[in-house]
Amino acid sequence: MDLGLSGKKAVITGSTRGIGRAIANLLADEGVDLAICSRNQEEVDVAVKELSAMGVKVTGSVVDVADKTSYQAWIAKVGDELGGIDIFVPNVSAGGGDMSEEGWINGLNIDILGTTRGIEAAMPFLDKSDAASVVIISSTACVETFMGPQPYNALKGALVIHGKQLSQALAPQGIRVNCVSPGPIYIEGGAWEYIKENMTELYDGTVSQIPQGRMGSAGEIANTVAFLASPAASLITGVNLVADGGFTKRVQL
Repeated sequence: MDLGLSGKKAVITGSTRGIGRAIANLLADEGVDLAICSRNQEEVDVAVKELSAMGVKVTGSVVDVADKTSYQAWIAKVGDELGGIDIFVPNVSAGGGDMSEEGWINGLNIDILGTTRGIEAAMPFLDKSDAASVVIISSTACVETFMGPQPYNALKGALVIHGKQLSQALAPQGIRVNCVSPGPIYIEGGAWEYIKENMTELYDGTVSQIPQGRMGSAGEIANTVAFLASPAASLITGVNLVADGGFTKRVQL
């Protein structure tokens, strides 16, 4: 199936490792020019080199999405460098379960404002695209009770609500907005690898709740993002696509 992505321009935040990097890899393989960022210069340099070798235009920078001025200036800059923005994927997250006030503020600045400020800065470019798409990365932690109360769960839920409302407001402009909510995803060097090695009971108990009998991969989440971002999903907007191997048990009508 041709997703119709070749020649499109995408901006992905938090895109040198994990799910963000998997999304960048897949979009590059589909012929999409990319702007990527993280907070580590060495990781950015390596990612730009490897993605550029796939035959697409790639620009990368160190960016702190919590710094509104520099973050929005970066998006405006790369929009000009790429010759437009068709796809925006706000992927970066504060993560974690820090219940302190500082944890809530950090999550708000990175997960919520990192998304809303990014969309705001990308809008002049998305508005000119003939296939504009925003794909927000949320989590199944927002659709069912998961572990304990924490900023991550609540803020990811706020992103889904905001994404739905944006989808209604922006549809007349031809801009689609969707969310992807991954379940437990095993990534080398990621949280679930740490849990597997240091909290075996929690890891095994989580896997036992997944009907497919395994955690997902970053590549599988990238597949869902690429589809929703593509012209092949032209009729789909306002969706929160859960990709979790059956981990969540709710009925989604």
